Amino acid sequence: MWGKGPGPADEIAFLRGPAPRGSELLRVLRIGLEFIKGFRALHFVGPCVTVFGSARFREDHPYYKMAREVGGRLANAGFTVMTGGGPGIMEAANRGAKDVGGASVGCNIQLPMEQQPNPYLDRFVEFRYFFVRKVMLVKYSYAFVVCPGGYGTLDEIFETAVLIQTGKIAQFPLVMLGTDYWGPLMEWIRTTMVAQKTIDPNDPDRILLTDSPKEAVEAIRDIGMKQFGLSYGPRVKRRWILGERRPPGPRPRG
Repeated sequence: MWGKGPGPADEIAFLRGPAPRGSELLRVLRIGLEFIKGFRALHFVGPCVTVFGSARFREDHPYYKMAREVGGRLANAGFTVMTGGGPGIMEAANRGAKDVGGASVGCNIQLPMEQQPNPYLDRFVEFRYFFVRKVMLVKYSYAFVVCPGGYGTLDEIFETAVLIQTGKIAQFPLVMLGTDYWGPLMEWIRTTMVAQKTIDPNDPDRILLTDSPKEAVEAIRDIGMKQFGLSYGPRVKRRWILGERRPPGPRPRG
């Protein structure tokens, strides 16, 4: 069953400290294989934009509708919409992409609770380890849209912000949708973190805060085209002998 994780015991064993060296070696090999699985599955998905957000918002919620609109606008701009593949905001963004015939992919993390994949995915990949999944969500994306969410979304925001701040990834657009929801956090960042000099004064300016999916996607499209040299053109050729596939939908050439 999709999303049926190995249970907490496996993760506790991984994180509780040293284990016998043979089992640690096997775990490293398993992690390597998980990376390879992700690389193979996502290599041809095209330039992506990752949409983060809560799994808890239902179809009638304004944030669901906002995420669905942003997914459609991203797809119309030529991007593949990437999410965690689950319900709520993730479903909404994937659904918006499919509404307009765009490409939609999901990267799930195995958890003890049982879930179902949302039905708007062209490609779905499931991972055991959070850090492998987060690498995939960053590696294939040219921008990040953060809709309202909980602890997991906060983790994704600040992980991405740190990578941008430290130059580990280029100055990719990081957009937070929902001024009422995220405004207090951004205010705290400016009035407390900047004031205490734990971040640079220009660090908050790396994040665009807006209520407008249109503004968000226009900023992502313009920066993607100008900064990263994306253009609309032929897709990368696949090698059929390796069984490589890609989801449908028009998108910029990377």
